[in-house]
Amino acid sequence: MSRKLIVGAAQLGPIARSDSRRVVVGRLVELMREAKARGCDLVVYPELALTTFFPRWYFEQQDEVDTWFEREMPGLDTQALFDEARRLAIGFYLGYAELAEQDGRVRHFNTSILVGKSGELIGKYRKIHLPGHTENEPWRPFQHLEKRYFERGDLGFPAFQAQFNEHQGIFGMALCNDRRWPETYRVLGLQGVEMALIGYNTPLHYAQVPEHDHLQAFHNHLSLQAGAYQNGMWVVGVAKAGIEEGCDLLGQSCIVAPTGEIVTMCSTVEDELITESCNLDRCREIKENVFNFELHREPDTYRLIVETKGAIKPL
Repeated sequence: MSRKLIVGAAQLGPIARSDSRRVVVGRLVELMREAKARGCDLVVYPELALTTFFPRWYFEQQDEVDTWFEREMPGLDTQALFDEARRLAIGFYLGYAELAEQDGRVRHFNTSILVGKSGELIGKYRKIHLPGHTENEPWRPFQHLEKRYFERGDLGFPAFQAQFNEHQGIFGMALCNDRRWPETYRVLGLQGVEMALIGYNTPLHYAQVPEHDHLQAFHNHLSLQAGAYQNGMWVVGVAKAGIEEGCDLLGQSCIVAPTGEIVTMCSTVEDELITESCNLDRCREIKENVFNFELHREPDTYRLIVETKGAIKPL
C-alpha cells in the first residue's frame, strides 16, 4: 500500500526584534508558494515563527511581554497566510505565542496549530515541557524565560485525523523541548500517530552546561530519530536558525522516517525549504513489528512513569 504525503519543512533564518508580523508573514507566504510549486500537500513552520525568540530578554512590564502574543488566529497580520493556504489548497503547521482569555483569566501559551488546505483549523497544541527559568539571571549571555512568559499547556498531546490530499492520516504536534522527552512521542504513538510535526528554536550555546555546546546538533537529531523509530512515525522537525539578535540558533531542520533515518535535512541557516514524499504506510514496518505495542508493551510495569515526577532512589 502507499499513502504518500508530500511534506515541506520550511526553516526560517533569523527574525529581527524590529521585524513586523507583516514582514515575517510575507516570508512564510513565499515559502508556502515554493512548497506548492514543489507539489507539497503540507508545509511545516518553526516554533514562535511570527517573531524573534523573545524569551531571550527579561521584560519587567507585562504589557511589554504581551506585544509578542497573538490575541486571535488568524488576526489582521496573519490572515494573509490563511488566505494563501486556501488559494493554494495546502495545509500548514504554525508555531506562535498565544494570548487566550479563559474563565475570566488572561493566559499565555506557546502554541502550534494544524490548518487544513481550506484554511480551517484542524487542531491546536500548547507546549507542555517548558525549559528555562522564571527570574532574571543577568549572568547569562541571553535569558531563557519560557517558564516566566508561558503557562504549561493544558491540552495534553492530542492526535488528529486529517486529510491533505486523497489520503487520510493521523497527526500529532509538539514544540521544541517536547522533542527531548520520550513521553511526548509515546503518548502520540499510543494514539496511532503517523506523523509528528515539531517546530523548535535551539541556541547552540547552553549556558548551564557549556561543555555540551558541541552536542546540540547531535542531541537534536538523537531525540527526533529515537522518537520516530520507537513509535513508528514520521517526524518533521523545523527550526528557526542562524544568528538572531546575537544568539546563534541551531538549524538542521530535517524529516525523519519511521525507521529513524533522516531522509532530508536543511543545509543552511537561512529561509530554506526541504521536501519529502512521505509514505504513511511505512509506519506499519515498525508499528506491526519491533514496536508492536499491543503485542509487546507491558504497561503494568511502567507505573513509576506516571506515579512520580522526580527520580526515586532505592533504599
